[in-house]
Amino acid sequence: MSVSAALRKPLRSADLALAGLLAIGVATLTPIGPALLLATAFLWGLLWALLVRGAAHADGLSGIPGPGNRVTLVRAALAAPVGGVALLALIPTVDLPVYWLPAWVVTLALLVLLLDGVDGAVARRSGTASAFGARFDMELDAALILALSVLAWQPGPAGVWVLAIGAMRYLFVLAGRALPWLRAELPPSRRRQTVCVLQTPALLVALAPAVSTSVAIATAGFALAALTVSFAVDIVYLYRKKSGSRPQAPEETP
Repeated sequence: MSVSAALRKPLRSADLALAGLLAIGVATLTPIGPALLLATAFLWGLLWALLVRGAAHADGLSGIPGPGNRVTLVRAALAAPVGGVALLALIPTVDLPVYWLPAWVVTLALLVLLLDGVDGAVARRSGTASAFGARFDMELDAALILALSVLAWQPGPAGVWVLAIGAMRYLFVLAGRALPWLRAELPPSRRRQTVCVLQTPALLVALAPAVSTSVAIATAGFALAALTVSFAVDIVYLYRKKSGSRPQAPEETP
């Protein structure tokens, strides 16, 4: 079987296992020690469980297209150690080596960012684009932003307010459970897309070792302000839609 044919096969448990080994291998490249390995393994186990649960609607993993999702798995394997560091940063008794940590985190997150869009392009070119793959990609981006916002706070230069960058989407989803009108469909928006894309680079600037504290805080603050305005615009639109008025669609994408 050719490499091309193998890559076109549906997603398998072996793919998740190999990507998990890559995540563990990346985690071993740091002097944090066993704590990071355990944190990374925990997050990968959680990801595995969520993927299996999500794949249940597609008759299991065998119903999930492989090409683009394998690229997303590689992105997830690079992001998992970053999430592991963020998890450890929340434990007061863990002493993180701050002298090299920002550069290591920024490097991994940049690789994840550079591969963003590759998975979608591969899926489209192979004719295997799916709702599952789009959701997988979106949730990975959201999880990485949450991890970076944690690290921008601890041990980064920003205050606790920076956590709002990573938490805002999850708070919006939780609010939708209590307020069903928040779950209504939003029209495509370049404004929303641009603001979302801005968050990861802004947090990377805030974490970069060569950036001054004032610039780091200003960059993260700008990203949070843009995100807050974007969510506010969408919430107002959904509320007006719920109340029966005729809202103007927020900057629809052609």
